[in-house]
Amino acid sequence: MSHAPASPHALEPRHVKFDWRDTPVQWLPGDPFANHTINVLHLLFPAGEMWFCRVYNKVLPLITDPQVHADAKGFMRQEAIHARSHEGVLKHYHGAHGIDTRPFTDQIDHLFKHVLGEAPFGWKIGHTRFWIRQQLGTIAALEHFFGYLGHWVLNAKGLDEAGADPVMLDLLRWHGAEEVEHRMVAHTLFKHMGGTYLERVLHMLLVMGLLLHLIHRGNRFMMRADPQRPRLRGFLGSWRASARGG
Repeated sequence: MSHAPASPHALEPRHVKFDWRDTPVQWLPGDPFANHTINVLHLLFPAGEMWFCRVYNKVLPLITDPQVHADAKGFMRQEAIHARSHEGVLKHYHGAHGIDTRPFTDQIDHLFKHVLGEAPFGWKIGHTRFWIRQQLGTIAALEHFFGYLGHWVLNAKGLDEAGADPVMLDLLRWHGAEEVEHRMVAHTLFKHMGGTYLERVLHMLLVMGLLLHLIHRGNRFMMRADPQRPRLRGFLGSWRASARGG
């Protein structure tokens, strides 16, 4: 196991609250595609980040470096609050706008509990070093992309210029800032537990493909569920058009 340099500061959870009463489903005016592409994060984060916490809670007794241990605990606390905060958006969409996201989020729950959980495809390997390392590698790869998204949302002036809902921006930028803050924790823990370079490469490829698939499916789901029924267009063409707006 490797040892990590000390973090510059302790990772502390920030207990935040958001008032969604005035937030519309299309909180990014004029671009339903970008709006619902970002909304996919609300579909993924509650189950995904609670899975992060379950894996890290399992791994904590195996960590031998005090700083890695402290960072992992801080990471868990931040991720748990992220999950609850994004769950609040889904409850608002259901209660205020009649959008039941369970047909999609139930599949995400299945992914994290049964495919990436303690008995993938019925194999009870959850506490083997090999499977723990693969779970940590998956989290490290996901956190790489989430750190990038965090940096993007903190600097995406196009969201402000488009008149994005301020409460939604607060959520996304608070979450983005904490993703940037703890961006090295998952990678460091993966290496500490013996993760190899080859495993890193494989997990990055698998996670990139999985994220693109889920973003595409989640975007289609939200576009169809939106009470305003925005026009469905080609995914790649819509992506390019939205990207030009920042």
